[in-house]
Amino acid sequence: MEQVLFSTPDNPIPENRTEGFFETHDGLQLRYAVFRSSAPVAKGTVVLLHGRNEYIEKYFETIRDLTDKGLWVATFDLRGQGGSHRMLKKPHLGHVRRFVDYEHDLDTFLEKIVLPDTRLPFYLLAHSTGALIALSAAPYLSTRIERMVLTAPFIGLAGQSASEGTIRRLATIACSLGLGSFPLSRKMKQSSFRDNPLTSDEVRFERNAAISETYPDLTLGMPTARWLVESFRTIDRATSPNHLFSITIPTVVIAPTRDAIVPYIAQERLSRYFRAAQFVPINGARHEVLQERDIYRKAALAAFHAFIPGSDAEAVEEVEGFGT
Repeated sequence: MEQVLFSTPDNPIPENRTEGFFETHDGLQLRYAVFRSSAPVAKGTVVLLHGRNEYIEKYFETIRDLTDKGLWVATFDLRGQGGSHRMLKKPHLGHVRRFVDYEHDLDTFLEKIVLPDTRLPFYLLAHSTGALIALSAAPYLSTRIERMVLTAPFIGLAGQSASEGTIRRLATIACSLGLGSFPLSRKMKQSSFRDNPLTSDEVRFERNAAISETYPDLTLGMPTARWLVESFRTIDRATSPNHLFSITIPTVVIAPTRDAIVPYIAQERLSRYFRAAQFVPINGARHEVLQERDIYRKAALAAFHAFIPGSDAEAVEEVEGFGT
């Protein structure tokens, strides 16, 4: 049998699971997994959406946290990354033809895997690019998703060698010249722990680096010009007041205040027009709050559990005491 999920010594695969591949509307094979709680009565299912250049293995720790609380977790690798079908002959380029394809994939996952094979009610936990997908798709998810938690949603871009405006212009020009499948720069800089913008937790940083080094085919390099253009178009539409007013799913936006990838001010601005959302800043945390030090990570998880019906009272007390 073909191996679907992969482990490293400090990142074992959670037990009690089902894994495999499902087919998208356009015939691609995307890798998925469903992790079941050992609790006799499930509190529901969390649909977990990853960020760019992420994959199921990176979330094993978080999956265990959720299943320990009586929740099932259903997750899949986005098209073009992780163990899912790659979009180009150069498989390490992050590419998408249309951003709406991500939304179609989520819809297919809900129909083919989540609805028939997991437990109601359904919640959505999404990070960065996954949170942008959820934000964009939210108006038509209201009949299936009870509540959403978005961590560091990708609604702006910082920390690059050029400004967001310059990157937008260059990507648009490249696409107009037929160069949409090419990246804007040749090589993505590999961060050491000391200068990484993602987490201040060295143990979790090294654990994730070990996964990437052991299984390099799971990783991505630079995004293509087309990926950038499609993402920026979606950001503009999904953060417009009209779109945000149309979202009725109760939502929590968890915003790390030291986010060097997505500007904190953009996440704060989002909450002003997002009437269905509560805004929870995590003071001192970096972009990958679920990969952060315990003080930040526990605060984010406490906010999640305080928001999910049936969560433990201790989670409510913990988040109230954090002082965000």
